[in-house]
Amino acid sequence: QVQLVESGGGLVQAGDSLRLSCAASGRYLDTAAMGWFRQAPGKEREFVVTIGRRYGSTMYVDSVKGRFTISKDNARNTIALQMNSLKPEDTAVYYCAAGSFSRSPQHYQYWGQGAQVTVSS
Repeated sequence: QVQLVESGGGLVQAGDSLRLSCAASGRYLDTAAMGWFRQAPGKEREFVVTIGRRYGSTMYVDSVKGRFTISKDNARNTIALQMNSLKPEDTAVYYCAAGSFSRSPQHYQYWGQGAQVTVSS
């Protein structure tokens, strides 16, 4: 069983930066793609970014390109999401997930508990 634990959420103002981290139990990052999804109140869970297991290939949703950056540290079994130039529409619960290199949440088998990110205008 893989456990994912997010940290780093919080309340910031528009234009600020925030960094989310996700720690995975066991040596899992070298066997699975890792992704970040988010869910705003009343909306479906939305793909944000994913990073591949072997070469570190990435896919971003268009709305965060140029502002968000995903990274991973296989030795520490952690991934991070650096979020810059935050906007109020980025407000959501952010989830770390492990699975296949995909934009679909259905292709991810393991999920963290979520971290709240709130961006005030």
